[in-house]
Amino acid sequence: MIALLVNPNNRTTEDVIQAAEQAARAKRVQLLVLEASSDSELDGAFRVGRQGDGLLVGGDPFFETRLEQLVALASRHPVPAIYPQREFVDAGGLISYANNRTEGWQRQGNYVGKILNGAKPADLRSSSRPPSSW
Repeated sequence: MIALLVNPNNRTTEDVIQAAEQAARAKRVQLLVLEASSDSELDGAFRVGRQGDGLLVGGDPFFETRLEQLVALASRHPVPAIYPQREFVDAGGLISYANNRTEGWQRQGNYVGKILNGAKPADLRSSSRPPSSW
């Protein structure tokens, strides 16, 4: 069983739950959806979540502002947790499923600087994309 932690107040939560349910069915894994939108609900969610084989923390600003608390709860309740941003890993979390946002913002700033200095957006290429000849 995998637990999914979501904020019920986020307007994208239903989409996240549906995608997770679809993935769980495809992998024949039971999914337990845990909801938390307050600090007290977070502790309860981790207590329930430790019954599973792992916890997937959904992306949400509420969770992002409590990343150290979430990492500490995963350690205290021992549950392997996967987080939505690398910053959770930098704070001691096990693993994340996204890029480092700070690096992304720096990359975006570099592109804006190039455009402001006269570069044409169509001429700019991301170093992470393969050449068009592939």
